Amino acid sequence: MQTFRKLPKAKPARAQKMAGIIGRRWQESSLVRNARLGSESIRLRKAILSPMGYSQRMAPERDSVTEPAALFAEAVSIMHRLRAPGGCPWDREQTFDSIQSYTLEETYEVFDAIDRQDWRDLSDELGDLLLQVLFYSEMAAEVGHFSIADVVSGLNRKLVRRHPHVFGDEAAAAAGNGISSDLPTSGIDSTQVLRNWEAIKRAEKADRPTTESRLDSVQRSLPALVEARKLGSRARKSGFDWPDTEGLFSKLQEETAELREALESEARHHQPRNHGPQHDSAADAQPPAAVISEIGDLLFTAVNLARHLNVDPEFALRHTNAKFRRRFAQMETSAPAPLEELSSGQLEQLWNQAKMAEAASSKASL
Repeated sequence: MQTFRKLPKAKPARAQKMAGIIGRRWQESSLVRNARLGSESIRLRKAILSPMGYSQRMAPERDSVTEPAALFAEAVSIMHRLRAPGGCPWDREQTFDSIQSYTLEETYEVFDAIDRQDWRDLSDELGDLLLQVLFYSEMAAEVGHFSIADVVSGLNRKLVRRHPHVFGDEAAAAAGNGISSDLPTSGIDSTQVLRNWEAIKRAEKADRPTTESRLDSVQRSLPALVEARKLGSRARKSGFDWPDTEGLFSKLQEETAELREALESEARHHQPRNHGPQHDSAADAQPPAAVISEIGDLLFTAVNLARHLNVDPEFALRHTNAKFRRRFAQMETSAPAPLEELSSGQLEQLWNQAKMAEAASSKASL
């Protein structure tokens, strides 16, 4: 792509400049599209960009001729309108902290749609995830941190400078890659691509202030399984890791024994109360700190075993969760009575039947 060879060596001095460029390009492309779009669609787009509000006659589906760039500009404008004075009260009240949980939720809903191979739902969930990007960018622009133009421009530059084997050394250098000429880029395979990516990434961070620990670069806000895997991976780069999987299997046995010991210790030292209200449910009692710690050690070891086996623990557990859902649903369907009315032996039998039925179905599909 020759366009990338003309990338400026530095981003615009002000985010407003890039935003203006996007706006002008959208307006210029509108002149071409207007010749093809109906008058109702033209009025709709004007209403969306109007400071007074939005058309109530928005089509439920997009026009087949509408360019993606125009739709993206439209989404940016809608988000701006929602946060502007006179916009949506709920949207205007939100902060970076308040929508974090929604971002995580939308991410997992994308995963769920992929697992179910529901492509229509995936399209919808990706839109919800994109909304999070627009939301954060709009809030950041309001206080002068950055704009959506900075986000997109930064992404474009990153993709170009980290793919010199695709766009060429000149384009990569124009996008900020200072070491592409020292890397193999001709006829390389995916393994070398990843090596180049890491080398370029390290060069990008070379001028940044160093942190106190190599582990500081692993965000504490990550899901715990992801954080544990990344911590183990970072420690490995310093030579601190199990040499092979056998060491991890031994560690699993060790952690399991320590968990049993913690439970036995708690049982020995626990004195049942003979006064006050009595509780039949163990759920009323909080587990002791020692048990929580040993459970955490056991999980951390299992995550690192998965890392050594090149298995993503998050997706492995999601796969097992989905499998449990299927088998439990089969139990509910096959049960002669509500599950809570059956004995443990009957429940075990139903579970085994569900497993065998699933195995038979898998063989039949091969």
